[in-house]
Amino acid sequence: MNINQLIKQALIEDAAFKDITTKEFIPKDKHAKAVLIANTPGILCGADIFAAVFKAIDKRCKVKKNMNDCSKIKKGDHILEINGPAQAILSGERTALNFLQHLSGIATLTNEFVSAVKGTKTKVYDTRKTIPGYRDLAKYAVRCGGGTNHRMNLSAMVLVKDNHLSLTKDLNKKIQDFRKKHKNILVEVECENINQVLHALEVKADVIMLDNTNYANTKKMLAIIRKNSTKTYKPEIEISGGINIKTIKEYAKLGADRISVGMITHSAQALDITLETTIK
Repeated sequence: MNINQLIKQALIEDAAFKDITTKEFIPKDKHAKAVLIANTPGILCGADIFAAVFKAIDKRCKVKKNMNDCSKIKKGDHILEINGPAQAILSGERTALNFLQHLSGIATLTNEFVSAVKGTKTKVYDTRKTIPGYRDLAKYAVRCGGGTNHRMNLSAMVLVKDNHLSLTKDLNKKIQDFRKKHKNILVEVECENINQVLHALEVKADVIMLDNTNYANTKKMLAIIRKNSTKTYKPEIEISGGINIKTIKEYAKLGADRISVGMITHSAQALDITLETTIK
């Protein structure tokens, strides 16, 4: 679903064109000015989508941006201003804020994780744990926060997880056959123990994910991967599962290439931003 379709569906869901309160209480000819204000510091994301919501309701809405996406905002900042028909501004307010607050929340939480690993070689990656239909927006918000996108969808790369492993008899042959068909698609293998790591090394996985392992075991597995790496084969190492803002720095010190964090998209708190409107 593209952004315009998503905005349209969101406006239909909220019955923005049938807003009985606004239509009955606010005259059609009334114009208003609205200011978008940050109530907490964070990373801005979704300003263009915010503006597009009001344009979708009434093209006469004029938006002046004072700040762009990916900017650091502080409490009290006036992010943008809207001038236009009061009915359009009032009817679109909640939908526009839903987009902006959610995406800014993702960008802000991502940036906290990115800041926590600063000074290490490790990059913060997202996952596919996104609200259905919001995948592209959520991953854009991750980039705004300084994070890196993992695969966008199931067709982007191979990720052999535990359930795949339990149903696959000969992983080595399966990967060999796959690479004959798809030479430029990366193969990642999820590992939860040393035996699985050794197997992933044997099949020459491009990326080895150490999933849901404690710190001590993660350290051991990393050492095994490094010991078995050569000039011609050096897999990327990913740590995943249960990493939070308190533990990510210690894990990053182990020197993994990436740490994937599902919570930056599935558990980010909406950023507190409000729209204050005055009738002109």
